[in-house]
Amino acid sequence: MFVLQIGLNFVWYFFTSVTNFYEQIGSRLFAFHIIDIIKSIAVQIFTSIIFIFIVKEDLFTRNFIVYYSVILFCFISIRFFSFKLLLRKLREKGFNIRNILIVGSGEVATNFKNLLNENPDFGYRFSGFLNNGNTGGEEILGSYDQLEDFIISEKINEVIIALPEKDNVLLDNIIRICNRNAVRTHIIPDYFRFISKRFQVSMIGNFPVITSRNEPLDEVQWRFIKRGFDIIFSLLITIFLLSILIPVITIIVKLSSGGPIFFVQERIGARNKKFRCYKFRTLYEDKSTNTDFQPVTKNDPRVTSVGKLLRMSNIDELPQFINVLKGEMSVVGPRPHAIPYDDKYGKIVEEIKLRHNVKPGITGWAQIHGLRGDLEDEEENRRRTIKRIEYDLWYIENWSFWLDIQIIFQTLWQMLKGKTKAV
Repeated sequence: MFVLQIGLNFVWYFFTSVTNFYEQIGSRLFAFHIIDIIKSIAVQIFTSIIFIFIVKEDLFTRNFIVYYSVILFCFISIRFFSFKLLLRKLREKGFNIRNILIVGSGEVATNFKNLLNENPDFGYRFSGFLNNGNTGGEEILGSYDQLEDFIISEKINEVIIALPEKDNVLLDNIIRICNRNAVRTHIIPDYFRFISKRFQVSMIGNFPVITSRNEPLDEVQWRFIKRGFDIIFSLLITIFLLSILIPVITIIVKLSSGGPIFFVQERIGARNKKFRCYKFRTLYEDKSTNTDFQPVTKNDPRVTSVGKLLRMSNIDELPQFINVLKGEMSVVGPRPHAIPYDDKYGKIVEEIKLRHNVKPGITGWAQIHGLRGDLEDEEENRRRTIKRIEYDLWYIENWSFWLDIQIIFQTLWQMLKGKTKAV
């Protein structure tokens, strides 16, 4: 036990040092700390399992790992809250407060000022903006040329540079003035005008690189976990559900409308690769020569009576578990578009191809929020398409294993309630 404790302490020290766990603890939001705590505890659990496997003593059990993890999480969280509470009390009394000046007065600068005002425990006292326009109310202290005067008169400790325009000469001058007065300088790059608000700062060699879109599934370990779950879950569905449903639905479809049981359509998958997507057929066979793309809409006369039930319950999508097993789809992800759909709606949302950075899914974040199918009204359909793609991109940028589980449970719940909002 003593050896394990020493080892866990060493691992904790090493891992928290590498991940900068204790840096900026007073000026970070709690959500980020929770993620760091969970990551650190996961490393502790992994270390404990390896140790127990090597030692092979009865002294260590699975209960030990559970109790240790829960106790560690509780104590670390309590320590964090206690520190934040103590820091807040001290700063309310005027201790450890830093005067901060923001150079710039655009949207980014204003949002940052609001963040400081909403989080007084960060320990900053907002002094005002500097802006050459001299417009924006009482919070505008003056122009950029007056920076040094205000640093001295307002006793500024730190300066935030949030300039919307790229002016290297101005930026160099501001930093030079701050350095001359021993004032710490921070730069907020104005990249929030892009579609994504999730950025990742990394290093390539000795060059700092800002990635404008952070996607968790770019990391191989998360792709491995997601693919492993896809295979296990799809095998269970195929063995215990599809093996029963396929013969039953085959008989029903043949008796009601004849024709093939499956509808197979070429769709776009990950990395823009085309694949054949399987569904139970819900439309009457199209024997016309018209090849124009016609999305299914509400009360579409092409939908068979059996097809309405299949679509309302989402059962028509179940054959796509075959696509999942083939590696063409995932259980959860953005819905795969027909090729004409991408061509048509790509003119509305330029970023539509960003959806192809991950495998398409049987269900998704947009679908559980009712954003599925098309509307007859062109303007309404345009707005729905934009919103649906926004939800798809949010899912890609915020993916987690537990988010997938949440989406699956919500999909099942909507299917049971018959409120899938399908058309």
